[in-house]
Amino acid sequence: MRKLRPIDLAREHGISSQAVRNYEEAGILPPAARTPSGYRAYTPLHAQALRAFVALTPAHGHHTATAVLRAINEDALEEALRLIDESHAQLLEDRRTLTAVENALRDLAPTPTEHGVTHIGPLARRLGVRPATLRKWEQAGILRPGRDPRTGYRVYASADVRDAQLAHQLRRGGYLLEQIAPLLTQVRAAGGIAPLEAALTGWRERLSARGLAMLGGAAALDAYLSARG
Repeated sequence: MRKLRPIDLAREHGISSQAVRNYEEAGILPPAARTPSGYRAYTPLHAQALRAFVALTPAHGHHTATAVLRAINEDALEEALRLIDESHAQLLEDRRTLTAVENALRDLAPTPTEHGVTHIGPLARRLGVRPATLRKWEQAGILRPGRDPRTGYRVYASADVRDAQLAHQLRRGGYLLEQIAPLLTQVRAAGGIAPLEAALTGWRERLSARGLAMLGGAAALDAYLSARG
């Protein structure tokens, strides 16, 4: 095979020669032969491995891409395929979560409250749940109602009602409380529903980009496997 220097592999991807050597040490590239003077002698097979890694990284992340290449170089093809399957499954789950959130936001109805606040009983009846359910959501960090300073009773402002509606929609979609709590944190951090809708658009675009990257990564990985024979 034609011999290649580290710099020959590095130039194609705009990385340093040291990065190429680091990739070999990490098992991303198969071990290189050495020249009589001790220099690494790479081959087109190493170049193909590096192309596969570079393509897999935006698709599956650096950690998974490293594990996949290392498994292949150790002739553990089944392990490499399992890692890729897990990554695809995670992307599908992310898509389902995004769809559930989008549906929940779309289904939110305006809920005017008397004097700007409501209490646990009326809110529970509005949602068709028990007051104990709202208290459980509060314990999970999903709801953060205030307290009436005179009575100590929970008071739910319009934002709290919105959060309760969103949680209710997601619960109906089968999502667990521990999955819903971070989403409600994002709603609060975004300052409400409208800013979150823009964030969801960006989220969908990132998922689409990752899906397309998986196609490119699969092609590059197939090329590497074919080159290995």
